Amino acid sequence: MSYNGDHRKCFACSYMLLKPDQKLSFSDVLAFLFGSDLHRRNFVECTEATFVDFTRRWIIFISLLAQKLLQLLALPLKSLGSFVERWLNLLSANHHSVVTLLFNYLWGKDATPDPSSPEYLSVVGYMDTRVDLDASIKRGDGRYNASVSVMASKLSYENAACLQTIVKNHWKMELVKCGDFWNDYQGKATTQGFIMLDKSEEKQTYVVAFRGTEPFDADAWNTDIDLSWCHLPGVGKIHAGFMKALGLQKSVVGWPKKIQRDDNNNNHPPEAYYAIRDILKQHVNANNEAKFIVTGHSLGGALAILFPAILSLHDETLLLDRLEGVYTFGQPRVGDHEFAEYMEHKLKHHHIKYYRFVYSNDLVPRLPYDYKNLMFKHFGRCLYFDSNYKCKMVEEEPNKNYFSPWAMMPMMINAAREIIRSFFIGFKYGADYREGWFLRTLRIIGLALPGLPNHLPQDYVNATRLGSLLSYLD
Repeated sequence: MSYNGDHRKCFACSYMLLKPDQKLSFSDVLAFLFGSDLHRRNFVECTEATFVDFTRRWIIFISLLAQKLLQLLALPLKSLGSFVERWLNLLSANHHSVVTLLFNYLWGKDATPDPSSPEYLSVVGYMDTRVDLDASIKRGDGRYNASVSVMASKLSYENAACLQTIVKNHWKMELVKCGDFWNDYQGKATTQGFIMLDKSEEKQTYVVAFRGTEPFDADAWNTDIDLSWCHLPGVGKIHAGFMKALGLQKSVVGWPKKIQRDDNNNNHPPEAYYAIRDILKQHVNANNEAKFIVTGHSLGGALAILFPAILSLHDETLLLDRLEGVYTFGQPRVGDHEFAEYMEHKLKHHHIKYYRFVYSNDLVPRLPYDYKNLMFKHFGRCLYFDSNYKCKMVEEEPNKNYFSPWAMMPMMINAAREIIRSFFIGFKYGADYREGWFLRTLRIIGLALPGLPNHLPQDYVNATRLGSLLSYLD
């Protein structure tokens, strides 16, 4: 793999990129599972020296099948998501009453919401309908950046009009950029994010927020379960699914510092990394005091911590020195032990704060697995919250690989406690913490799969507001 340009410099010393978009049959995947010639498979691109033992092949086999299944189900999933989202918004427009909805329908009153309107919320938005920042957390408070970050991460799931309205009218900030960014490997704009300016007399802080995995978005799920990887010299092995979403180039193959736009790549939106980097450079160059923070929930959290890694790869010293902090919520693992050490060094060198928030039994931060056959490792400060929102700093969240026969019963008991808590939390902490029937239904589903409802933004917002964070955030 190499860069285009004058310097044909090696991009990765070893790599394996899965390409299930090819005509992939079950027999092809079985041949991959038991064969030895990986580099000859048209759905696997890898270096000649890449060796994958049988256990890892089995995991990749599952990943390939899951990606093909998601491709087949992409349209039904999208249709189901549109139906659920539209139904939730229709109920909301009719005062959350089926009776009112039927009455309006019979009288010919069309209350169907416009999907591009500021009032139209995503499925994630209906799980937690809070839009205002916590008024008790002021600028200068140690919790302020974390509080803004989690709300920005939650807001990233909404449409442009909703984003603009909340950022401008509720938060009194400026929306600098929002949009869909190009994924060169998926051949479409599947990565979303936005930049806003939090401005006061004392300082200017730009907030970059990446959208996480939407429940009914097959492309985003494909990114999550794509166990491709690239080993960057001196950096380590990185989850290539996340790299593809951030801006890894297919036509050039790699991470060129600059992209030469031509007729072939100028007719689609820019990639997230390049667009956001260039906007930030323009703004911080114009103001010597300007800083920025990066945040994201779920997949968005993975992109948030990968963003400074690529800035470092490109020696973007100005931006790294202006990066105040990275705040991620329910973030999956991104790279191996070498990558973890590389990032620890770079974050320390540029005085960048990195906080990884994990709530209770959240499944996603425990993926991909941390053991020798998958190589993924977490790093940085893990702020772990139990179901009472009590916080402690740990190197790794408890039950780090989730699937454990000894942990399942305690997790199910905890899921039952959270269902009971959902009926009383509003009385204890105020109306802002009330949980609706939709979220409560998802908590009930969590009895069968504990940890899945724990991944929702609701508990992460609660954690930043109710948890004892001041002793951990410096």
